[in-house]
Amino acid sequence: MKDGVIQQVDTPQNLYEKPANLFVAGFMGSPQMNFLDATVKVEGETASLEIAGHSVPLPPAKSKKLIEGGYDGKIVTFGIRPEDVYDSEMYVSASPQSTFESTIKVYELLGAEVYLYFDLEEFPITARVDSRTTARPGDSIKFAIDVEKIHVFDKETEKTITN
Repeated sequence: MKDGVIQQVDTPQNLYEKPANLFVAGFMGSPQMNFLDATVKVEGETASLEIAGHSVPLPPAKSKKLIEGGYDGKIVTFGIRPEDVYDSEMYVSASPQSTFESTIKVYELLGAEVYLYFDLEEFPITARVDSRTTARPGDSIKFAIDVEKIHVFDKETEKTITN
């Protein structure tokens, strides 16, 4: 509920995995979902998100929704949960099209997991990674996002385009 208006009614798992809008996506989960502005670029049947000088191609089902919605060339809000941002070499090398590099600002050990805080351009990002990570503040690391877990929201209406 936001401002006295019910935003979405569903099971906790569905609220988390398939939020109806930006508010629900940010409300569910701790730490909250990362949000960045991205420009949609369509080439044939593939839609990509242009983020921080990188082009991240989306899977077919996500691409289809952006293409059918007429989002080519438009700015959208890209969302990714902290647990879907990886710093492991195995994941980074297996995901070259969704890999970025940034400098760690804060390292927060929570026992079995670590929160890494860094920026991607002007957008703050949180990654929830394994406690065995070697990343420390000041380190420039490569990280990758799971493209299957990307959420895309309409920039104006804040409604979900695709989960």
